Amino acid sequence: MDALSGAGPRRARGRPGARSSGVRAPAAPWARFSAWLECVCVVTFDLELGQALELVYPSDFRLTDKEKSSICYLSFPDSHSGCLGDTQFSFRIRQCGGQRSPWHDDRHYDTGAPVSLQREPAHYFGYVYFRQVKDSSVKRGYFQKSLVLVSRLPFVRLFQALLSLIAPEYFDKLAPCLEAVCNEIDQWPAPMPGQTLNLPVMGVILQVRIPSRVDKPESSAPKQCGHENLLPAPVVLSSVHELDLFSCLHPLKFCCDYRPYFTIHDSEFREFTTRTQAPPNVVLGVTNPFFIKMLQHWPHILRVGEPRMSGDLPKQVKLKKPSRLKTLDTKPGLYTAYTAHLHRDKALLKRLLKGLQKKRPSDMQTALLRRHLLELTQSFIIPLEHYMTSLMPLQKSIMPWKTPPQIRPFRQDDFLCSLEHAGPQLTCILKGDWLGLYRRFFKSPHFDGWYRQRHKEMVQKLEALHLEAICEANIEAWMKDKSEVEIVDLVLKLREKLVWAQGHQLPVKEATLQRAQLYIETIIGSLPKDLQAVLCPP
Repeated sequence: MDALSGAGPRRARGRPGARSSGVRAPAAPWARFSAWLECVCVVTFDLELGQALELVYPSDFRLTDKEKSSICYLSFPDSHSGCLGDTQFSFRIRQCGGQRSPWHDDRHYDTGAPVSLQREPAHYFGYVYFRQVKDSSVKRGYFQKSLVLVSRLPFVRLFQALLSLIAPEYFDKLAPCLEAVCNEIDQWPAPMPGQTLNLPVMGVILQVRIPSRVDKPESSAPKQCGHENLLPAPVVLSSVHELDLFSCLHPLKFCCDYRPYFTIHDSEFREFTTRTQAPPNVVLGVTNPFFIKMLQHWPHILRVGEPRMSGDLPKQVKLKKPSRLKTLDTKPGLYTAYTAHLHRDKALLKRLLKGLQKKRPSDMQTALLRRHLLELTQSFIIPLEHYMTSLMPLQKSIMPWKTPPQIRPFRQDDFLCSLEHAGPQLTCILKGDWLGLYRRFFKSPHFDGWYRQRHKEMVQKLEALHLEAICEANIEAWMKDKSEVEIVDLVLKLREKLVWAQGHQLPVKEATLQRAQLYIETIIGSLPKDLQAVLCPP
């Protein structure tokens, strides 16, 4: 595979005969199913139509024609290698036809989940299990079919494991098997960050832990949590999302577009391959050699060949200039116009090479890589976090009866000046142009995404502290010399803060929320009856 990098409303789903209504109850059909999956698709090869959508389940899930076309083309391998047997891969497509209201509550999941694992609001992930085997009963001579799970969750490992269980069974037993599996998924508990869940399907229990944003970076393996006596014994997945790095780590949310698998039939093909403007900020994973010729002007091209385990790792990762990329027969390697800011970690490369020579297991090699990237990222991020913390107003400056002070602006020059005494050199031995790396980061969409998320969290913390300050103040003393207008205004503002705190899941103790509600009732009780009737209508 080559990796190329440049800079309609949905109606309620229901089982047959189920009545639909304007407001969906929590226990409505497919409510739990839709917390995990949008739908399941079956794509087959039709002699007249080519790749065609054979089945969508639940049957009344609405996909636009553009989405159907994308799913069909991306569900079969785009190569001439034959791919006999079973192949698994994933893709990501834009949602078309306007925003569709989800039938499950995303807020609790997204509030607790790491930013990089939150649900995609404008994209679908497709997880594919493709089978191609010789079959003399078929006119074309081959059985060619894909089972596709469509979801907004980036749980690559979980859904690949799920497909490996259900796809072979489906290809033998077809629709009845698929309906039974979907009904089982509809009984699963919703994905909750920080919880270990047991997910039964086809006589197997998949045990997974959903990552939480408060997890320590090292804690990704699920714990048994007292379920050792389950029959059958659960299949424990070490992660719902991580892949084998040695044979991929996103400490920051990747804020550009990316397509793990992309073909010339994709609806965004023209948009991504135009030469009338600079290459788009997108990473494409492709298998068709045509893209090497089509995208020669892109600044970064990674061409991956067959794995070579003879111990020549350093040669394989050598950087080459894009001018060396001229023909379709180009050797594997990274062709890039980018100049690295940090020096290569030769000690790590030696350890990985030694692991190859000693045939160290792939999961151990992955652990080495993941540890290295984690430590490097922490060294890079810690100074940014420290500087952001310094922009937060002091808690003693938050007064109960005044608008809370503003978070100070992020000034890049001030931050860069702070690196001399609080920079990554304190925690990382890797040498290089750290200042240049930060300056490049500031120009990327990833800094904007990181800053917006951190600023949002700080605003929420500020609002929580302000609400706590109000609840700790002497409300009766404040009311003594205040007019009815000022008191009514406080009631309205307190109510607004309560709604905001509950809707945005602010980091506020339940006791604080209860005390705020008590304050509102106390204030209203001190007002004349006519105002009480206005503020608390029957």
